[in-house]
Formats: sequence, C-alpha cells, structure tokens
Amino acid sequence: MPGSVSADTAVAAERRSLSEIPLLAGLSDNQLRTLWDDSLARGYPAGHALRNAGDPASHLVLLLRGRVAATATTRSGRVVRFGEWAGPCALDKVAVIDGHGHTATLTALTPCSVRTLPRDRFLTVIDDVPSVRRHVLRVLASQARSHQEKITITATMPAEARLAAWLLNEAASDAKGSITLPGTQQVLADLLGVTRVTVNRALSRLRRDGLIEVNRHTIAILAPELLELRTHG
Repeated sequence: MPGSVSADTAVAAERRSLSEIPLLAGLSDNQLRTLWDDSLARGYPAGHALRNAGDPASHLVLLLRGRVAATATTRSGRVVRFGEWAGPCALDKVAVIDGHGHTATLTALTPCSVRTLPRDRFLTVIDDVPSVRRHVLRVLASQARSHQEKITITATMPAEARLAAWLLNEAASDAKGSITLPGTQQVLADLLGVTRVTVNRALSRLRRDGLIEVNRHTIAILAPELLELRTHG
C-alpha cells in the first residue's frame, strides 16, 4: 500500500509539472489532465537521442525533467549546437507545427523524463486556446528575430567579436558578470560556428588583454566596456 501511495504521489507531481511548461501555463487543471491522458510517458538516459534531425515530428516532446541539447550536422560533418534546454519545457514546437521533420537532433545531457503529445492534439490546443496560440506566436517571432541576428553575426563578425558578444549576452543575466561555460570549448565553438582552436585563441587573447578571467568551468568579465568594444571587431 505505501508503495502505491508513493507511486501515485510521483505521478501527481509529474502531472503538475505540465503547468510549469510555459506553453501550457494558461491551461486549466482539467485541460492539463486531458493532455496528460492523451500523452505517452518515456524516459531517456544521458547521451541518448530523443529525436534526430529530420525525423517525422508526429508528437510534441514535453520535457518534464532533465536537460537536452539541440544540434545539427552540416554536410561537411561539422556539428552546429543551437543551445540547451532544461525541463519543464516543450521541445521543437516549430517542427510539430509545420510538419516538415525535426529541425535538430535532441540529445539528453542528463537522464530525462518526457511525455509525447500527438501532433493533432497539439494543433487542436493551438486552435482552441488563445493563451497557447499567443505563446506559440511569441516563440515563432522570437525565433525568427534570433535567426536573423545569428545570420548577421555569422556573416559579418570575426570570431573574437562573436565570442565577446556571446560573453556579454550570457553575463547580462548574472549580476557578478560570471558565465558558466556550456560544456567544453568544442561545445562553445559549435555555438559560435567556429573551430575549437579558434575559440581557444580568442579566449587567450581576451584573457591576455585583461578583459576576462578564465577558470575551469566559468569565465569572469573583468572589463565589460572594453569587451563591448571587441564586439565591433
């Protein structure tokens, strides 16, 4: 009996986590319960791909717990890293909306607990619930703006300027101006669209000039005004 109660409690806690997903935050308890019943549970160990780029987006992946990275591989074999997401959140909503396949490979960085909602159910929610529709439009607009900014950065900024811009952007959310590196230098290189050697050289120049301090997993910005100047190449 105690085991059954414990299991019921765990299920209830996971079901409540649906309401913490920004996409679903405006839904009522009854609507969330219906989505829970319509979705399927799945667990993934660290290192496992939840979805591969190009896979049919037949279900919306709702990440309840864990952390996921989104990557794509170019024809030349180069890995491009789009970012990381931690649950609770909904992953690759655009792919589910347009039906053209997943836009990236979603890989579990930690053990992940997900639920998958059939595409037709998700589209029905968008059609029927104004708060969900507004959220989707905001996400699409934000992604379009971000994509345009990244194209501009990639096309016009040298590697050191890209790195400086990334550092300042990441530090904006930390009062102390400290940035936690997103894994290895190779991961950072993938985010910036350059090679690991190029990132290493750019970090070394910024550190040599006294603009940053590099520890094992973090970077502290020592001279933000001078670093801002580096964003201009």
